[in-house]
Amino acid sequence: MRGDIQDYLDQRPDEKLFVRMHPEWYRRLSRSPGDLNQLKPAADLFYGRTFGQRLDRFHQRASVMSMLVAMAQAMSEQKFGEQPK
Repeated sequence: MRGDIQDYLDQRPDEKLFVRMHPEWYRRLSRSPGDLNQLKPAADLFYGRTFGQRLDRFHQRASVMSMLVAMAQAMSEQKFGEQPK
């Protein structure tokens, strides 16, 4: 692999780990160094750093919080409904 690509990967440990985990990228960068600009989007997709993936995680967390709030409300209603008069 070319020295400039190795320097680029040394400065970006996440992308370097991605290349180590996906040897096809090592071969691809060795054969055609111009594909370096396609490495970052591929690594972002792998690590879940794309906008769509972040939005999905936000929606999942919002759903969990909504469920917890609904459960807490149901428990408080049940608690107050069982008090003797």
